[in-house]
Amino acid sequence: MAKGSELKGRIKSVENTRKITRTLEMIATSKMKRSQDRVIAARPYARALADVISSLYSKDLEGDFPLLRQPKIVKNAAVLLLTSNRGMAGGFNANLIKEARALIARLEGEGTTVELHVSGRKGGGYFRYVARAMATSRTDIGDKPTASDAASLVDALMAQYAKGEIDAVYVVCAQYKSALSSPPVAERVLPVAPPASAAGQKNFLLFPDAGAILSELLPAYVRNAVYKALVETVAAEQAARRTAMKAATDNAGEMLNLLRRTYNRARQANITQEIAEIVGGAAALE
Repeated sequence: MAKGSELKGRIKSVENTRKITRTLEMIATSKMKRSQDRVIAARPYARALADVISSLYSKDLEGDFPLLRQPKIVKNAAVLLLTSNRGMAGGFNANLIKEARALIARLEGEGTTVELHVSGRKGGGYFRYVARAMATSRTDIGDKPTASDAASLVDALMAQYAKGEIDAVYVVCAQYKSALSSPPVAERVLPVAPPASAAGQKNFLLFPDAGAILSELLPAYVRNAVYKALVETVAAEQAARRTAMKAATDNAGEMLNLLRRTYNRARQANITQEIAEIVGGAAALE
């Protein structure tokens, strides 16, 4: 059995660890609430953009708008992986990386050349470790992503797509459903395809014409898809960190209870031994 001084040191260490994990849990809870608000605010705008594009879309427009071009064969594709800059979030980043690897393996298995773009220190660190070439690796986007951040990630890819240099763009991100459910997903953002649920033109009076409106809306739609992926991934990250830190705090509490019981038993054993020694000495003197 460990000595009392050693047990006291371990108890102090676990108490300090629990303070840290509890603080991180509280910070993640606060950030998660703000991130949830951004997700809720982003979704109606995304749906509205999708509805308008679906209403204006027709097959004839594909020749006029490069972002609507539907390649028959995907020879070159870009994969944009969104991860976090910080860890201590359980399996959050590992699951995103696993989803990206599965997507890359599937595309390359179909004969597609894949260009990898990574946002987040954790994703970039992993692919550098496995010696996988990355076209870009970003660590400058924090936990409050903006529309400008989304544009900086996807504008160059849109230009490549418009020139025919790549045939598809995929985003690997977390889909925020709730604080306990944020599965990784791979979404294709290019070419733009109108949602089937809203397909079919509506009787709108348009000024300027549909073509002029689409020329502005299509890039905005792609940028917004990436922005939505960013805010959902951040919300999922904070939820995962909160869950991981709560589990760590609870485990530290259980460990403290065990160590304190062990310390008390060791202390009681020492006291009992001292009493027995006193009694034995007194008896010897008689």
